[in-house]
Amino acid sequence: MNKKIEKKLIEVKEHITKIEELNKLSALVYWDMKISMPKKSLEQRSNTLGYLSGEVFKLSTGLEVKGFIEYFMPIIKELSLIDKAMIRKLKKDYDETKKIPEQRYKEFTIATSLSEAAWEEARKKDDFKIFEPHLEKMVEFQREFADYYGYKENKYDALLDKYEEGMTIRKLDKIFEELKEGILNILEYIKKSDKKINKDFLEDKFKIKRQKKLSLFLLNKIKFDMEAGRLDETTHPFTLDIGNKDVRITTHYNKKDLLSNVFSVIHEGGHGLYEQHISDELIGTGLEHGASMGIHESQSRLYENIIGRSKEFLKVILPFIKEEFPSLKNVKLDKFYEAVNYVKPSLIRTEADELTYSLHVIIRYEIEKQLINGDIEVKDLPRIWREKYIEYLGVEPKTDSEGVLQDMHWSAGNFGYFPSYALGNIYGGQFLYKILEENKDAINNLVDGDLSYINNWLSDNIHKHGAIYTPEELVKKVTGEEISTKYFLRYLEEKYKSIYI
Repeated sequence: MNKKIEKKLIEVKEHITKIEELNKLSALVYWDMKISMPKKSLEQRSNTLGYLSGEVFKLSTGLEVKGFIEYFMPIIKELSLIDKAMIRKLKKDYDETKKIPEQRYKEFTIATSLSEAAWEEARKKDDFKIFEPHLEKMVEFQREFADYYGYKENKYDALLDKYEEGMTIRKLDKIFEELKEGILNILEYIKKSDKKINKDFLEDKFKIKRQKKLSLFLLNKIKFDMEAGRLDETTHPFTLDIGNKDVRITTHYNKKDLLSNVFSVIHEGGHGLYEQHISDELIGTGLEHGASMGIHESQSRLYENIIGRSKEFLKVILPFIKEEFPSLKNVKLDKFYEAVNYVKPSLIRTEADELTYSLHVIIRYEIEKQLINGDIEVKDLPRIWREKYIEYLGVEPKTDSEGVLQDMHWSAGNFGYFPSYALGNIYGGQFLYKILEENKDAINNLVDGDLSYINNWLSDNIHKHGAIYTPEELVKKVTGEEISTKYFLRYLEEKYKSIYI
């Protein structure tokens, strides 16, 4: 590579670093807003985020970026793998962001902060009407942004692509139909089973102080680096990366539900591990993040369910749980395993069993498609939500908080995000199959409490690459195939038919 190109690449990385540093500042402001900000400072903090987003917008869409793209696109084949990916992502971000008027982008950021606060208030007061006008604004913004981004077949495709590059309704409808059919078949088998699982012993009062101690134990077991991360408490758990040496995760504690926090911590820990393992080589390239939200969710769901709910891993953590919570001291491993994997259609996505979880996601996907395309309106959501839960899961929410207000994603304008959870399940099943193909004892060996093999495999094959590859490219590189539901459905069938004999 000649010196002129090398010099230009350094300029690109210096510019991207400026953008990344502002994004990190925005992330810190957001984290503080969710964890420790005084309530009365909401409007001021929203304006701070609006200012920072405006500066990111200018840096991402300025003449300098336009010049970089015009210089490198004709010679992109001459670049290294990482540099190619860097320029490709720079161009994608430029093309998308440039289409949105700067003032609208800033207005959206401010509106988002107010919307999230309104959602929290509405959820506490169990009143959708408080949140409704803010959600209407979020939907309007996303409809508008979808038109700016552009799409070939469906407006919603433009939003899907933000979280899962290359994914479309045409592809996703087929994938989700296969997934839904497979899950419903297994669910029907379970309904006909005579197996009775007792989980009454999990209905108790579990001290928050002890749950916090358990949380740190769990993060240590999955090898989340607390010197490069931290754990806090919030209404709705999330993970925030401020670089691979500063990954912040949160959880929510429930005195009456021990498992809610256990699997929340492992889930967010899976996200956190992904970010912590991203190669230092990618710092300053814009690639130091996950390949997509679907790939990201594959890691959190794999740790939470495939590892976290396995009998092998439960055998490791049960002694500690018994020590901290004496009411469980006589619980046998087999009974604990069955209780943890108990299947019953329920109302709350984050507390759903592993089998029916994806049905919760498919419901949201179907609602989002209709909302963004104008087939339904925000005011209709509580009714539509109830109807779909009755149809898909046979349960009916009695309140807004256990219905349409249970998730924060829409308050942040994150339409197109929900499918990532179910895609993550599917990807996770594929990755599991590949892991076991290379080491059939990878899960069995968890009884020793050592996750080194699985952690290293995921780090080497997925985490360290950050966003070098598109999700489609990464899945094919790792598994040799395109996305397929068969491996996840096979895993579910084998697991639940062995439990519900």
